[in-house]
Amino acid sequence: MVGSYKSRQIAFEKAGKYHIRVQGILEKRFIDCLGDMRITVRKGKEQSPVTILSGQVRDQCELIGILNSLYELHLSLLSVELIN
Repeated sequence: MVGSYKSRQIAFEKAGKYHIRVQGILEKRFIDCLGDMRITVRKGKEQSPVTILSGQVRDQCELIGILNSLYELHLSLLSVELIN
């Protein structure tokens, strides 16, 4: 179903820079399965740690692969944001 709001079209086969946030800490040994993503961890005083993956993704297929890897690691997805 197509919504009535206006949104920017995202090309399925185009590259894009993404920020992906997951709850928890991603262990260093899993970095290789996530492509060239830069990984940072932020901790709040009263909040659980959040891992932020940032980087260029070749296309939607690679993005889905990264998201599936995070799912298999049992990390809860907080957000996926296209930056450019």
